Amino acid sequence: MAKGPRYRVPYRRRRQGKTDYRLRRKLILSRLPRLVVRGSLKHTTVQLVKSEVMGDKVLASAHSRDLLKDYGWKGNCGNLPAAYLTGLLGGWRAASRGIKEAILDIGLQSPSKESRVFAALRGFMDAGIDIPHDEGILPDDARIDGRHIADYAGRLASSDKELYARMFSKYLSAGLIPEEVPKHFAEVKEKIISTMKHEG
Repeated sequence: MAKGPRYRVPYRRRRQGKTDYRLRRKLILSRLPRLVVRGSLKHTTVQLVKSEVMGDKVLASAHSRDLLKDYGWKGNCGNLPAAYLTGLLGGWRAASRGIKEAILDIGLQSPSKESRVFAALRGFMDAGIDIPHDEGILPDDARIDGRHIADYAGRLASSDKELYARMFSKYLSAGLIPEEVPKHFAEVKEKIISTMKHEG
């Protein structure tokens, strides 16, 4: 550990690698709510957060588990289509509270082009929320709706049935044929939009 009279111990969350305080300060000074997108191996979470003196206040949120419970999603909750749908759901919930614009907060994640973070961002914006971004980072339609999954499943089914059954066992056990992921995605997306419009 460094020593000396001028040494300052970093904040605990900086030491733990959880918060970049310089970036957080810039986001707070924008005076816009922050779209916080976080992912684990199996799920994606989006939250619209407003910073206040007493702490952060969550204005709207969505978790990929909501897709399973409320909208009949049968696919993996940690992939690009699920991230987009989670962002779309969170965006509609934010729009129903009168939110019109926000700023993206990806925390300490590396900004990888066409990643789940930006799939969720695209879903959030498709709900009508304005968020500054570069168009080049967003996933294209073929990745958003799961066509890349369906194409891979189709190639695998024709070349290695055993590997196909092993790779897509959760899809098959849930009653979803992997080659039909884009169709299922469209159905769930339409259900989210129609439900949120009705509630709004």
